[in-house]
Amino acid sequence: MRLGVLDVGSNTVHLLVVDAHPGACPLPAHSYKVELRLAQLLDDGGAIGPEGVDKLVGVVQEALRAAEDKGVEEVLPFATSAVREATNADDVLARVKGETGVELQVLSGAEEARLTFLAARRWFGWSAGKLLVLDIGGGSLEIAYGIDEDPDTAVSLPLGAGRLTAGWLPGDPPEPEDIRALRRHVRAEIARTVGEFSRFGAPDHVVATSKTFKQLARLAGAARSAEGLYVQRDLKRESLEGWVPRLAGMTVEQRAELPGVSEGRAGQLLAGALVAEGAMDLFGVETLEICPWALREGVILRKLDHMSVD
Repeated sequence: MRLGVLDVGSNTVHLLVVDAHPGACPLPAHSYKVELRLAQLLDDGGAIGPEGVDKLVGVVQEALRAAEDKGVEEVLPFATSAVREATNADDVLARVKGETGVELQVLSGAEEARLTFLAARRWFGWSAGKLLVLDIGGGSLEIAYGIDEDPDTAVSLPLGAGRLTAGWLPGDPPEPEDIRALRRHVRAEIARTVGEFSRFGAPDHVVATSKTFKQLARLAGAARSAEGLYVQRDLKRESLEGWVPRLAGMTVEQRAELPGVSEGRAGQLLAGALVAEGAMDLFGVETLEICPWALREGVILRKLDHMSVD
């Protein structure tokens, strides 16, 4: 069957259309996405303002039309941290449902981490052993660890690249003292969780998903996306540590000219790099592997699992 997963994230609204059935690898058929940056449209009270809600409703309507055009039988809609943490989340969800008919499932941070972990486990297989999975989104950082398909532990931290950029790095390029303050904040937040994971022992593989990690790996010399999903891509901490000060000295425009960096993500790449560097350092990771699958694929895989049981 042809499924669509509608991901209302902190940076983008993304419809991914796949051809899928239980027991088979989902095959991407179409992708529609709009950079809405909901995490940066919150007002001082933490609510998504009228303009942001109007834009969200319009984009969801466009995504539904795209799904219909592509013959999607069922759309799986969900929202992550930007909607989850908005003070007017209930009103936003009600308006989206009233004007589009779409009932967004708001995932908790732990659910995000667990579904992303499922996707990574299916991608790398059982032979990968114990996995530590890191995912940097626009609003949050998800971390999960385990040997099965359901992780032993999973956490979500408010360390998304978009959120941190808006709240901590106003300059272009940012001021050195702002970067140092953000670096301290990021490392303090991550350090609180390290003990929860270390009691399970060292992972066999450390895996990263998300656009931020993919772009950082590309800067560090990983293969271009055009070379295909199945090319192994790694990110070494030594390479990342060399890039952080370079990114810190660049304007957004200069970052957007770097290989693999999209114009829409260039502004938040430094914050994402600080989170990635902090996580790799505090968890003692020298090299991590980039996983092409992430949360959207996890949602699809969970749906297929339920279909096979039914």
